[in-house]
Amino acid sequence: MKKVNIPALLLALLVVSMFIGVGFAIALRNIWLIILFIVLGFGIMGTGIANKRKKSGSNI
Repeated sequence: MKKVNIPALLLALLVVSMFIGVGFAIALRNIWLIILFIVLGFGIMGTGIANKRKKSGSNI
């Protein structure tokens, strides 16, 4: 059985929570919170992808 990569799991949960926050902000009809959560979600996702690419040594 593979070991669970805890930092990557926590990063993924954080990204999911940011997009849940977008849904919450839509319910509140607050454009600033919507924009904030979208930017944070994509920023954290980009960080995770960059870490994965650095770890695997891919130059794509």
